[in-house]
Order: sequence, then C-alpha cells, then structure tokens
Amino acid sequence: MILIVDDDAAVRLSLRLLLTRNGFETREASSPKEAMEIVRSTTPELIILDMNFSRATTGEEGLILLKQIKIFHPDVPVILMTAWGSIPLAVDGIHAGAFDFITKPWDNQTLLQRINVALELNSPTEGTAVNTDFDRSFIIGKSPALLNVLDTISRIAATDAPVLIMGENGTGKELIAEAIHRNSRRRANAMVKVNLGGISSSLFESEMFGHKKGAFTGAVADREGRFAVANGGTIFLDEIGELDLNCQVKLLRVLQEHTYEMLGDSTPRRTDVRVVCATNADLPAMVAERTFREDLFYRINLITVTLPPLRERADDIPLLVNHIVARHCEATGRELPEISADAMDFLKTLPYPGNIRELKNFIERTLLVTQSRTLNAADFRGQYTGPAPCRQASASSLERKEQQAIELALAQSGGNLTRTAGLLGISRQALYRRMEKYGIKT
Repeated sequence: MILIVDDDAAVRLSLRLLLTRNGFETREASSPKEAMEIVRSTTPELIILDMNFSRATTGEEGLILLKQIKIFHPDVPVILMTAWGSIPLAVDGIHAGAFDFITKPWDNQTLLQRINVALELNSPTEGTAVNTDFDRSFIIGKSPALLNVLDTISRIAATDAPVLIMGENGTGKELIAEAIHRNSRRRANAMVKVNLGGISSSLFESEMFGHKKGAFTGAVADREGRFAVANGGTIFLDEIGELDLNCQVKLLRVLQEHTYEMLGDSTPRRTDVRVVCATNADLPAMVAERTFREDLFYRINLITVTLPPLRERADDIPLLVNHIVARHCEATGRELPEISADAMDFLKTLPYPGNIRELKNFIERTLLVTQSRTLNAADFRGQYTGPAPCRQASASSLERKEQQAIELALAQSGGNLTRTAGLLGISRQALYRRMEKYGIKT
C-alpha cells in the first residue's frame, strides 16, 4: 500500500488514479494528523509526502511529519513532493531520512520510476552472498571489502537507481560502472562514458546535449549529445567532482526533469537514461565548502558505492598478479613464468598509492625487464620505485577503523540505516551484524 499525504484533493486524486492504473493499492491523508493515524495502525510500503499543508509554505510541517513517520517506520521509503524553488527544503528532508524528492508539477513516468526504484531497493533480501547470476567479468578478487561492494551492486543493478561510485584513482570505478550496466535491464542499449574532467565549461552543453547547425561558430552540422546517444541505456559520468558550479546547474536540470535542449534549438527533448557517476574527490567536503551543489549531490548518490584501495585488499593481490601476468603473456607470446612465494609476500606489502593501475604497470614493467622463468622478490624489488613497503595492519586496528567508519556514516546519514549502508557500500543486513558486533546503537 502506498500512502499519499497532501492537503490538495486534486493532487491526491491525480496520484491515486496514476498509481491504481499501474497496479498499486493506495490510501490517502489530507493532514499530518490523519497521516499519523494511518501510520500508527498500518505499515505502508511507501509514502508520498507533500511538504506544505494548509496555508504554510515553509516546508516545516512536512519535515516535522517526516521525522514523526520515521519514528514509527524508519525503513519505509518516503518520497517528498516540492516545488522547484523549494529544493533546499527537500535536501533537508533527505538529511532527515527521506528516500528521494520530486518536484511539482511532476512527470508521471519519472514518478513511477522513482517509486519502483524505492520499492525494489526496500524489498527484503536474505544474506549477503553475491547473486550467482551476477556477471562480474573482469572484476578480480574475493576479499570481504570487494564482496560487499559486489553484493550492493548485484542488488541494485536491475533497478534504475542513480549510483555514485567513490574511491581513489586506479581502484576500478569504471569496471564497477560497467558491471552495473551489464547486469541491468538496459544492457542491450548503449553505455556512454563521459570524462567530465576533460570537457571545458564552454563545451559542456554541446558535448552533453548536442547542437544544431549554425548554433555557434564552427557548428557546421547537427551533432547529437551524449544524453541522446545514451537514450535507453546508461550514461557514466566520470570525474563528476571536476564539474564547475555553472555546469552542475545544467546537469541537475536534466537529471531532475529528464529533458534537455540542444544548443540552437528551443524544443525540449526527453531522455531516458540510468545515471552512474564516479569521483575520487571528497564530495561531502566539497558540499560543505560550497564547491559542489548539495541538491546535485543528493540527486546522484541515491546509492553510494565506495571502492576500497588496494592496500586494504592485500589478499586479492595474488589473484590480481596472476591475472595480469597471464594477460601480458597471452598478448606478448611469452611463456608463463612462475611467481615465487617470497615475491608474492613482497608484493602484498607495497602501499600502491596508484592502486590496481599501479600494480598492473609495475608487474608488466618487471615482466618486460626480467626474462627468467621464475620471478622472485629480488626481481620485483629491483623494478620498484614507489613508497617504502608497509606492514600489514593488525586485525584490532582494522576493526577499530571499521567501527569508526560505521559511526561516521551513521552521523552523516542522521541515523538512517538504509543511507548508512549505502554510504558504506554494504547491505543493510551486513550493517546490522557489524553494529551488533561493535555494540553500536542508533
């Protein structure tokens, strides 16, 4: 059952007709008091909540009601409805535990998409094992940190939820984006990759939305933008932290409205894309410094996946080394050499600030320079030019770091467990187990 909370009878009627036509059962409430009576006696699957009631326009009534609802049903997703000019209030609602927000007047297909995403992500799942049908091609490793990431993306790949992939350079963010697309319902259509760090602000609109012939000097023919090429598929926006504020506004518009205009043409065009973003920047810090828009941040990070650096995946290094060696020998025709145990031990102690990309370059350089049939630690040590090897962190040290990470994510999400699990890149069930392990209370 979906609960519709709005003081406007016309809005309630419109939403009820839309939802019932699409197979949903609905209930309605015209006031906060009526909404709370329903919430106290039943558990809705989802709530669509207006932010203003009666003559009030501040949004405070909606925020108060949201917080009251979350006391009774902390895991029920709530979609806020607000005017475009009140998006800052909607962002406050996200801080208070709302799942998403949508602006009035709404687009029916967009609203239905958000509802389906919310319901799919909130459906119960058993255990944390990665779906056996999940295609994880080219993603090498079996460490708990990596498996947590794969568990998350295996559960959300089939939805249209926007995903933000965070992590240091060289951790494999693009591979994760490809896996999300490859396991999605959009896999038969294009995945368009855009490096936002390589697009100047003056060319942003032309690159992303396209242009008509004569729109500017040098526009000698019509050109489709990246959103048009990705229509029906996935658009991967890499290095989104490099986007300047002016371009952020333009991107927010298309993500919110699902429409755009080509340069030189005032006709709105619709776009149907799944958005996956990636960055090595600290976006929450950039939001605090006002160099990244908070409303855009909450639009792109419905699901956040944080990739662990290679130094925290030491057990995966032998698997990666063997894979890199095999691929190199296949490409060059070299006989497959043996990697000695002391060489593997040495490789597992290196800090790898460049992560998997650095490991790959290091292994291939050593293979090119050393032609012996067995590679030992001395062979690799002779080619290593990076920082000094480091000791492995103790188990107690790693557990302290994990506990601190959970406490920080809880604080950032205002105690919302669904968002906390998303920030950590783990399932809600895994979060519950870790909180019980460390005695963390909300």
